[in-house]
Amino acid sequence: MHAWLCENPTGVDALTWKELPTPVPGAGEVLIEIKAASLNFPDLLIVQNKYQMKPPLPFVPGSEYAGVVQAVGSGVSHLQVGQPVACLSGTGGFASHVIAPAALCMPLPEGFGFVDAAAFIMIYATSHHALADRAQLKAGETVLVLGAAGGVGTSAIQIAKALGARVIAAASTDEKCALCTSIGADATINYARQDLREAIKLLTGGKGPDVIYDPVGGAMAEPAFRSIAWRGRYLVVGFADGAIPSLPLNLTLLKGASIVGVFWGGFAKNEPAANARAMAELAQWYARGKIKPVIDCTMPMAELKAAYARMGSRSVMGKLVMVN
Repeated sequence: MHAWLCENPTGVDALTWKELPTPVPGAGEVLIEIKAASLNFPDLLIVQNKYQMKPPLPFVPGSEYAGVVQAVGSGVSHLQVGQPVACLSGTGGFASHVIAPAALCMPLPEGFGFVDAAAFIMIYATSHHALADRAQLKAGETVLVLGAAGGVGTSAIQIAKALGARVIAAASTDEKCALCTSIGADATINYARQDLREAIKLLTGGKGPDVIYDPVGGAMAEPAFRSIAWRGRYLVVGFADGAIPSLPLNLTLLKGASIVGVFWGGFAKNEPAANARAMAELAQWYARGKIKPVIDCTMPMAELKAAYARMGSRSVMGKLVMVN
């Protein structure tokens, strides 16, 4: 097998494409031949030693992937050789093969392509947990999605619409705003040339959004929170901007609003039955065409460093997927 190996987490340039022995699955594991792997923001942080999870060295980055089961270890009964699966295991995806925990593998129904599958679990599970569970979003409410043209942003638009909400999508270019409109957003804000608070006020008749979905953090957090509706819920999803914002807590008092943390990994670990129900609903929505990953482009696995550069340029709309 071949894999992009991180032996020193000093950044993307330190990754090397190496031939390694093909491993044998142990108890509760499967060997997967990888067909596609998506590039996510944590995949950048982890090779820079900036992510919350710090795997032992050396490791193969690539948190999310899809492929075909090639071998199964002892104790694995729900998967079989030749079965297509998707997996979100945190590492291992930027390779030709990977050993994955069988419990984390999602069997793919007929018609679920590998590229879509590799771009599915992280963003849709996160957004479903955020909007349906943590925010308890109701039909008719208004959701503001920040960073709306990214992977989690595009999934949030689709899930909010599936739940019957009105969606305002905020992004940094007119092109990104147009993408958001094409996948269901009811209104858009280009925050590179519009004042965010004024635009929100105009689009909500001064009421503000009931739910704010924020995977960006940074400088937009405070003006967005100042615009939230009474009893609003501010979803802290991530910090793609790089800066973790500080919010004046008196705003929560004045708005009767909640700041709600979203950590899907913790939810899946602590509430596996609830997570399984959510994933089943998402699979049904995909089969019915209600949700579908927005794929920015696919690139050969050998061009991973160029893919990292594209993601770092903030030009990716939706998900970037590596293919073998």
